[in-house]
Amino acid sequence: MSQVPGAQPSPPSVYHERQRLELCAVHALNNVLQQQLFSQEAADEICKRPLSQLALPQVLGLILNLPSPVSLGLLSLPLRRRHWVALRQVDGVYYNLDSKLRAPEALGDEDGVRAFLAAALAQGLCEVLLVVTKEVEEKGCWLRTD
Repeated sequence: MSQVPGAQPSPPSVYHERQRLELCAVHALNNVLQQQLFSQEAADEICKRPLSQLALPQVLGLILNLPSPVSLGLLSLPLRRRHWVALRQVDGVYYNLDSKLRAPEALGDEDGVRAFLAAALAQGLCEVLLVVTKEVEEKGCWLRTD
């Protein structure tokens, strides 16, 4: 196909979702995939389903980004900030290693950490990052296949 000399080629059609509410993860997925494949409901369901499929023994730790209330002394303000929290297993017990706690909080076994994660996800606006070794990441064995 030849072009007229000096004419600009037409720009490619690029799919782009603009920010709406706080759905940036959904928008980012759809923008990368270049079509609207994910909705908030679909993304929420995906987040809930891998929770039961996590192969926790393969995971070094988890990092959660949670809504956190803002307070001035004893006065709670109607604002929410984001706070990062680490979860890790030590000697068979999972702990909440939130830096705002005075000491680590024992969550118990796998059931305890799954219950903690389910409660955090139920609050909404929670992100969960898995910390795994390079080998586990390459094999994709952080999810159970059964």
